[in-house]
Amino acid sequence: MIIDFHVHTFPAAIRNHRERFLDQEPEFKILYENPKSKLVSAEDIIATMDDQGVDLSVVFGFPWRNMDTCRLNNDYVIDMVNQYPDRLRGFCCVDTLNPGAAEEVARCLDAGLSGVGELAFYGCGIDHTCQDSLVPIMDLCRERDVPVLLHTNEEVGHLYPGKTPNTMGQIYGTISRFPDNTIVLAHWGGGLFFYLLLKKAVKDILKNVYYDTAASPFLYEHRIYTYAMELMGVDKILLGTDYPLLKPERYIREMRESGLGEAEMQAICGDNAARLLKLTQ
Repeated sequence: MIIDFHVHTFPAAIRNHRERFLDQEPEFKILYENPKSKLVSAEDIIATMDDQGVDLSVVFGFPWRNMDTCRLNNDYVIDMVNQYPDRLRGFCCVDTLNPGAAEEVARCLDAGLSGVGELAFYGCGIDHTCQDSLVPIMDLCRERDVPVLLHTNEEVGHLYPGKTPNTMGQIYGTISRFPDNTIVLAHWGGGLFFYLLLKKAVKDILKNVYYDTAASPFLYEHRIYTYAMELMGVDKILLGTDYPLLKPERYIREMRESGLGEAEMQAICGDNAARLLKLTQ
């Protein structure tokens, strides 16, 4: 089974009229003002899944500031998961700084969504205010035993739309506050797993952390797979494409180029995600 753990989708009201959402949503504007930045439907996703041999995708929207838009996108995810239960699982996405964020998370989990994410803090990184805003959401997710997907990125290197000013200290500090939550760090956690080489504290703090591969072909050499497996073990890596940014075939090719065996690829491309989504119980 191949599971893509990181896919964005939007309802027609947003896909067909993105210009209506740009002025009040500066983060959305950064990422999607350019019409070349694709916005896709659930049907688009499933068509690509069929073409690429993907069995299941985890889909979610965007951390909208406006709660009405947030609910619109989450309702679409709920509807599509119900319409395609054999192909899609959904996460609830919110702006955690919105006073109604935790209530929206509870509503979406009650409606059958499988987790929360991709939570992103594009303007400030994950500072103390953002960490505080995560508390009620993390409490809910811990109680219900569902994963939380956090947007993270490397501090150095080239700039690109959506690269946040987060620091390794902020990411590590966030996980330290919620060590009993199951947390997935997008984009390889910005390289946080390299600190597993430290002798003290880090291994225990990061024990419940997973890392997805979203945007990896744009960011890292394919050798990152072998380094990551050596440091964290193959069981903590999840295929995430950030589709429609990239298709799965690009990731599969880089895994093969890095020398991964079939069993290792099966773990990364499906088994680990199936375990998190409780598909194997």
